[in-house]
Amino acid sequence: MSRTIATALRDAATRFAEHTAVVDGDLRISYADLHDRARDVARALLAEGVRRGDRVAVCAPNGHEWIEAALGAAYIGAVLVPVNTRYTGPEIVDLLVRTRARGFVVAGPFLGVDRLDLVIATAGGLPEDIVAVLRLPEWDGVPARGAQVTDARLDEAAAAVTPDDPSDIFFTSGTSGRSKGATSTHAQTLANAANWAELVGVTDADRYLILSPFFHIFGYKAGILAALQSGAAIYPAQTFDVAAAFELIQRERISILPGVPTVHQMMLDHPDRAQYDLSSLRAATTGAATIPVVLIERMRAELYERVLTAYGLSEAPVVTMCRADDAPEVIATTSGRAVRDMEVRVADDGEILVRGPNVIAEYFEDPEATAKAFDTDGWFHTGDAGSMDDAGNLRITDRIKDMFTNGGFNVYPAEIEQVIARIPGVSESAVVGVPEPRLGEVGKAFVVLAAGRTVSEDAVIEHCRQYLANFKVPRSVEFVTELPRNATGKVLKRVLRGEPDPAAGEKR
Repeated sequence: MSRTIATALRDAATRFAEHTAVVDGDLRISYADLHDRARDVARALLAEGVRRGDRVAVCAPNGHEWIEAALGAAYIGAVLVPVNTRYTGPEIVDLLVRTRARGFVVAGPFLGVDRLDLVIATAGGLPEDIVAVLRLPEWDGVPARGAQVTDARLDEAAAAVTPDDPSDIFFTSGTSGRSKGATSTHAQTLANAANWAELVGVTDADRYLILSPFFHIFGYKAGILAALQSGAAIYPAQTFDVAAAFELIQRERISILPGVPTVHQMMLDHPDRAQYDLSSLRAATTGAATIPVVLIERMRAELYERVLTAYGLSEAPVVTMCRADDAPEVIATTSGRAVRDMEVRVADDGEILVRGPNVIAEYFEDPEATAKAFDTDGWFHTGDAGSMDDAGNLRITDRIKDMFTNGGFNVYPAEIEQVIARIPGVSESAVVGVPEPRLGEVGKAFVVLAAGRTVSEDAVIEHCRQYLANFKVPRSVEFVTELPRNATGKVLKRVLRGEPDPAAGEKR
């Protein structure tokens, strides 16, 4: 049965009342308390003029305030707009103006920058649509700001929200141009989170360390809302330090720890790992990069009972997922099979298409982008390239736009990058196609070396020759200190190709 986020929060407060919901430093919040705190935020927003359908932007690091703000906004039907804390002033202002945000929840100084001051300096004041600003440094004052809003008025506002109302707008990372606002409903958001929690096996006995930023779709939906519907305790993390994580795991008996492959590799390789009791760790998910099979094998043998990989995107957060009993090679090299209610197929050109009730219906106020993304049969065109085996396991090969053609052969850079990742001393790499008169395009690898390591161009090319067909082998290698990335950490391959920014002159 479809629910709203307010209903899901009330259910959690009833079912898991005294269970710990959030542990943020020394602060411990029960599910009953979390419900009350979210209602306090909802009251404050109502008191200052925010209504159902209005957008509320949240620009803050992971913490209990972010959780309370998101749930409080959703409680009264306001639409959450997560804002990347790494965004520049123009980027933040762009989202506030494009969404005509009525509410703005914003941190104090963080990473050396006060975001509210940044917005005011950039825009010459607050954008005109904003009527409510809730600042983290004054968070204790939130209840007083909504004190005049009665329980009856708050409950009436919550009751007016339907499962088909929009709940959140996650803006795509804009690696190829201006970002688009992927808009999900309450029903879709909760169903995606429930699918993830079911396959991972999240329960009210779990303690869930969330490393992914809450402004990322994984941190919010597979993190906060998956825990909320399961009764698990949420441990927000603003940064990742291996030793600090080990101490937290040992002290709090952390059981679930999703993270990119690098996180798990750092944990496995840490020289002091044996000094900590990490036996409480039960489940991990990983992805977002090519994964060596040996890493999955070590994760299973040395850290976790259950290791899973998955595939999703802003427009459809949980599309496929491995199952607990899959072989290490399947988990390392595929993203598993379609989750409940989702359909996946690979088109003739290799593009992954998805369809189902948990795919967004539209991009925020962008009918042109919406029409371009969906075909007449309702399939969403992801822009990702992939293949599917006989068991239905999906393998992501690359982004369609990053594929290049060498002498008539399609080349997917991710395959080359995975081979380069095996070279000792290589930290990361990115491969792009560059023009070549005879062949059309050939590969060029940009390689970042680990500190203190030396690898030659010839060594990289020769290594690739051992594992790849000739048309896939990069013809040149450039060593760089870092790869260009956008604010969400995705590599900007158009920059490596020397292409102009398609959003030049536009705020992204």
